[in-house]
Amino acid sequence: MSNTVRVIQYGLGPIGSAAARHVVERAGLELVGGVDIDPAKVGRDVGQVIGLDRPLGFAVVEKLAQALAQTEADVVLHTTSSYFDLFKDQIIEILEAGLDIVSTAEELSFPWLAHPKEAAEIDAAARRAGKTVLATGVNPGFLMDSLPLHLTAICQQVDRIEVTRVINASTRRGPFQAKIGSGMTVDDFRARMAAGRMGHVGLPESMGMVFHTLGKKLARYEASIEPIVADRLIKTEHFEVQPGQVSGLKQVARGYTDESEFMNLTFIAALEAKDEGDTIKITGRPNLEVKLKGTNGDTATTAIAVNAIRRVKEAAPGLVTMRDLPIVTLW
Repeated sequence: MSNTVRVIQYGLGPIGSAAARHVVERAGLELVGGVDIDPAKVGRDVGQVIGLDRPLGFAVVEKLAQALAQTEADVVLHTTSSYFDLFKDQIIEILEAGLDIVSTAEELSFPWLAHPKEAAEIDAAARRAGKTVLATGVNPGFLMDSLPLHLTAICQQVDRIEVTRVINASTRRGPFQAKIGSGMTVDDFRARMAAGRMGHVGLPESMGMVFHTLGKKLARYEASIEPIVADRLIKTEHFEVQPGQVSGLKQVARGYTDESEFMNLTFIAALEAKDEGDTIKITGRPNLEVKLKGTNGDTATTAIAVNAIRRVKEAAPGLVTMRDLPIVTLW
């Protein structure tokens, strides 16, 4: 029997296409299908849609069942939406088809606090199918949860954890620049944020994973989002932002025990942001500070999702998180 893992890419937006290209270039993996609802993509060769310089010999289809009518598969890489109400039925559909799942859906990364009913439903479906579901990414999935948790392995005591991520959004894809409010007025930004479905998704999930893993009770959770306003003209491939318009955002999440603030997560993404990088500070015994440079969100998310495939294939059935698996590495 071949050890090659056959992969269907479900969702062929920028991240899904990048993940599919990475699957094609990785030994031990074979891309066998592509699913997307975009009528401009359906029927075209998957290789063309994902940006390869060659055809792959199979077309994008609208439904998973159509892909499975043409090929057998082992795993689905799922990259469609951040939000439970949009992706839950897709996850159930994939499990009922008998496939393992690696997803980039942020709300699925640690869903038991905000979505316990839906999490239980997915876990039950996975166990019935004998399959595994994991959601991961650069964050949630790594920088603000599993990496700080790994660092506590060399601590005798942890009193506080602080993680700050700064992203120069000028180097990121258009949808990401739009998601952080680029080019909006401040009033429009605040109205869109109040309506939801904008900004970074996943801070509550990262907070929940860290608190639960370290045996802490999350007594209170606070979050704030503020616009970052351009003080000069900023032009990118996708936006032209005038002085006084929004060029990005700053999101802060705070998690408290009954005694005090235990965790602070700060996410800053703005066009032409300075000091791009990630900083993890752990106050305790010993005090730790770790700085990372070069963690491009798109590249990192693609990498960790593809690298997690083997771990998911080896895991016990059910809905799992990054803290449940052996360390995910390049293989």
